[in-house]
Amino acid sequence: MNISLLGLQARHPSAPAHAAPALQALSLQLVAGEQVAIIGPSGAGKTTLLQVLACAQRPTQGVVQLGGQDPWRLSAGALRRLRGQLFLAPQVPPLPPRQRVVTSVLAGRLPAMGWLASLRSLFYPSDIPVAYEALRHFDLDDKLFERVDRLSGGERQRVGLARALLAPASLWLIDEPLSALDPMRARLAMTALVGLARARQTTLVATLHQVDMALAHFDRIIGLRDGQLAFDLPSAQVSRERLAQLYDQHEHELRGDAGPVADTPPAEPLPAVMHCR
Repeated sequence: MNISLLGLQARHPSAPAHAAPALQALSLQLVAGEQVAIIGPSGAGKTTLLQVLACAQRPTQGVVQLGGQDPWRLSAGALRRLRGQLFLAPQVPPLPPRQRVVTSVLAGRLPAMGWLASLRSLFYPSDIPVAYEALRHFDLDDKLFERVDRLSGGERQRVGLARALLAPASLWLIDEPLSALDPMRARLAMTALVGLARARQTTLVATLHQVDMALAHFDRIIGLRDGQLAFDLPSAQVSRERLAQLYDQHEHELRGDAGPVADTPPAEPLPAVMHCR
């Protein structure tokens, strides 16, 4: 799916009226089938950009075109169909705690299913081998019939990524997919995600704090800072000097001092939030 942004401005929904917009005068062009990493310090506007691209947040100014369509000029039905072509994987995936992993993964197909088939799939999962194969890409096939609330944070994050492989989407929007993964599983997840996107010619936009992963797996890197475009370059041209300037005053993020969140079970299940489109 082609993406065109012109003079985009967007404000975080919870931001006070006097706060600066999360995105300011942002213009970008992505061609269908391209894979792009977005990097930048915390508060740069990376997640807000994904929310705008997912048609989950309306910009306050500027033009957004997805596949040649302005989402906010479409009828309700046409907007719903466009959203069915998009897959947004938030940093914390909204997975129902008591649901089986196989059901959560197969839910990626819901936009292409009718109401009756969707309801049936909640109780009688079909295409179990397909779910197994999607999980296998993220070293999670042994958790096929586990309950979601028995998974660690990193395992839940990988279930959210596996859903993308089943979604009838031409645009994957992935927010911080490695935040809860150890280095080995982070490399495995990134290799699978980018490799499959390229093989399927799916447009992939991923936000990453792990700069080394972005440079290793993506051909194009977009740097955001304070809601503005700092650079848009081939990965081979992203120098240490540019990164130092991008992360000025945020050197700990560039170094990755915080490290990945331990891939261990949480103390108690987290509540699930479902987004219907």
